[in-house]
Amino acid sequence: MTTTQEELLPTTRRALLHRIAVAQAEGRAPSLVAAVVRGGRAVWHGARSCVDGHAPDENVQYRIGSITKTFTAVLVLRLRDEGVLDLGDPLEKHLPGTGVGEVTIAELLAHTGGLAAESPGPWWERTPGTLRPELADVLGEHPLRHPVGRRFHYSNPGYTLLGALVEEVRRAPWEDVLRREVLEPLGLHRTGGRPQAPHAGGWAVHPWADVMLPEPAEDLGLMAPAGQLWSTTGDLARFAVFLAQGDERVLSAESVREMRKPAAPPETSDVVAGSAYGLGLRLQRWDSRLLVGHSGSLPGFLADLTLSVEDDVAAVVLANCTSGPAVSSLAADLVGIVAEAEPRIPEPWRPLSDVDRSVLELVGQWYWGTQGFVLRLTADGGVSLEPLSGVGRRARLRPNEDGTWTGLDGYYAGEILKAVRRADGSVSHLDLGSFVFTRQPYEQGAPVPGGVDQDGWRGIR
Repeated sequence: MTTTQEELLPTTRRALLHRIAVAQAEGRAPSLVAAVVRGGRAVWHGARSCVDGHAPDENVQYRIGSITKTFTAVLVLRLRDEGVLDLGDPLEKHLPGTGVGEVTIAELLAHTGGLAAESPGPWWERTPGTLRPELADVLGEHPLRHPVGRRFHYSNPGYTLLGALVEEVRRAPWEDVLRREVLEPLGLHRTGGRPQAPHAGGWAVHPWADVMLPEPAEDLGLMAPAGQLWSTTGDLARFAVFLAQGDERVLSAESVREMRKPAAPPETSDVVAGSAYGLGLRLQRWDSRLLVGHSGSLPGFLADLTLSVEDDVAAVVLANCTSGPAVSSLAADLVGIVAEAEPRIPEPWRPLSDVDRSVLELVGQWYWGTQGFVLRLTADGGVSLEPLSGVGRRARLRPNEDGTWTGLDGYYAGEILKAVRRADGSVSHLDLGSFVFTRQPYEQGAPVPGGVDQDGWRGIR
């Protein structure tokens, strides 16, 4: 995110307030709070109705439900970055005896492990965790609903297994590890497994009358890594900044970027909406804008955290009702209001301070067969390959110590780009995963697979 400290314009602030006021009134929420983040900090906070007789501020806790899963995913990515495990490892390698050990860690993170959506037995969100003292009680006798790795199927028990994995490797309770490794370094002092005053109470609102019923606030026990946490708009605003840019004390920018990439296909019903799932994060297209984040719900509470990295805007919405306001749509709308009313001002262009002339020699136009591409040197020291027509495969690539580049995304992710030189040191062609790129279409003398007709280009005879 950028470092601008500009406040929002009065018209933008009023538009944000109007949007949450409509959502709270039409959704009949006992209270609703929201925050908007820009430039690495919260720049707006709004609230409607009361908690304990006062309008809630950025320090009032609400339960955030499945946003907890994103925190659990961060812990797992930390273990990966430390080399303790690989995301391709089967669960059995680190947490034996679950009965679903063939499921990989990555599949659990992305909800593609085939596990059931819910735990068997009484509704786990409204009953004490003591009813499920063992992982076998969480998984049940038939934990799989689909073939492993074949489809996206959201699974709460899957994140219970990830929490158990963290505990097994760290030899400490999940919440203790979370506090030590994530909450304290990021300054999220109002986030935890149990409510601390001031906090909202959870309510069910009657669907056909303006009356309310208090909801129980249970300790979820082993299911805690899937939905236990309480937090505030202030803390979640700081967490949104972390999810956008990383923090070396917790996870690098590269690792949080990996979390934001699609790791699971969308359900068939979601294809039109353009939604998918990363590693502990939801991805969706909203008015052509790519949004990442997570929603959450538990009896008595609704929550959503949404960010647009490209627009440098994030929004958090919390409400204390079982159903009512569409908090995910509301958060997306808050991001859109700011992004459209006050579009991000780009950083000034500046020339590079230094450049490797051997790399500069490679930039410009290249051809794969007859399709034109352009290779550009990027400000971060990498290169980008883009089709001249705007249609076709493209990639960002990072430099390697041996003078090659590794693809970071798209079709060429993980593939190696190298410049092949002639005996005199001049560049003959580029090789990208066996694809030959030449300066001219099917250039004579270049090692084009299959060869180039010696008679060259011709018209109709």
